[in-house]
Amino acid sequence: MFIQPGRRFVPAVALALACGIAAAGEPTTALPPHLLLDLPAAIALAAERHPALRAAAHEVDASAATVEQAGRLPNPELAYVREGHRAGSRTTTVQVNQPLELGGKRQARIAVAEGALALAGSDAALRRQALRADVIDAFYTTLVAQERYRLARATLDVAGKSLGAVTGRVAAGKVSPVEASKARAAQADARIELERANAELAIARNALGALLGEPLEGRELAGGTAAALPPVEPLSALLQRAGGAPAVRRARQQVTLRQAQADAERAARIPDVTLTLGSQRDDQLAHRQAVVGIAVPIPLFDRNTGNLAAARARADGARAELQQAELAASTGITAAHLRYAQARGEALLLEQDVVPEARSVHELTLKGFEYGKFTFLDVLDAQRTWFQARSRQWQALLEAWRAHADIERLAGPTGQD
Repeated sequence: MFIQPGRRFVPAVALALACGIAAAGEPTTALPPHLLLDLPAAIALAAERHPALRAAAHEVDASAATVEQAGRLPNPELAYVREGHRAGSRTTTVQVNQPLELGGKRQARIAVAEGALALAGSDAALRRQALRADVIDAFYTTLVAQERYRLARATLDVAGKSLGAVTGRVAAGKVSPVEASKARAAQADARIELERANAELAIARNALGALLGEPLEGRELAGGTAAALPPVEPLSALLQRAGGAPAVRRARQQVTLRQAQADAERAARIPDVTLTLGSQRDDQLAHRQAVVGIAVPIPLFDRNTGNLAAARARADGARAELQQAELAASTGITAAHLRYAQARGEALLLEQDVVPEARSVHELTLKGFEYGKFTFLDVLDAQRTWFQARSRQWQALLEAWRAHADIERLAGPTGQD
């Protein structure tokens, strides 16, 4: 038979619960500034150390060198020809052959190299933006995992103290042994949740550390309130920014490059000529005479039509890819905008209303339990409701930041050049 709790042991249980709840609700001891990591610092570390950005920078340097090389003129050729072997009857010719490019080949070659340089720059910008979005996602995934671990640890601490207090009351005959069974079940659930939260935190910290290029041992993440979320930008403004998104800019540069390649193949249809200047000595005549010549290929069998057709087809394909990139950007931005607005609103509602209300209900239930108006199970239910509300708050915050990262990935950050 269940016996109503007496006033004698209630303060001990209430004190145990209050201490555990305070541990869950109050921040941990402040760490030195060099051990705290906020989002701007994380983005800066990733931009400085990530190998993908270094590889993109090297590709830009290589493309710049290609532009310089593309402007070089063809090298001349020095030729020596001797006809005959007997002295006095030989003819010796020394000449310089200089190829002359016609049809604007050099300018077309430079345009192709400059298009490749612009494309490499767009690739680098796209990688920077993708890395920024990945860091935002990983940072808040880790931050939420960190807070869930703290919450799970506090829950287990409360469950252990509650079990000890209830066990003492059962031994004193004040409550039913069923209450101790409930407390042990709650402790087991809390232990399982702590192990899960610890594993999720380790995975998240490892992923974030890989992006930053350094391990996160001994460091904690700072930030994470719903109020820190930027306001929802109008969808029309986001769609305007989509025209300058990194992926769209890259597709546009790809069109420019493909068109330059088509122009280069068109210029290649015009044959180049080779100018020859030299001097010839005839031993029989015992005098030297100038040699002037010109060689012109005859485009009889190869007019470069296949290469030109292939280049035109690739240019048309690049224009289609540009249309696809623009469509994907607008569609993705619209979806991310809706997800961000919903998640941000939910996070603000939970932070400002639901979580404070759940905490107030728990405090009132705990006070009522102290005066014998509620059972221990009522206190556990109120505690679970409060903790679940906090967990939902962090999940909504994570979804909001993930949607924000997708917006930046697709449209670029506000004020981006």
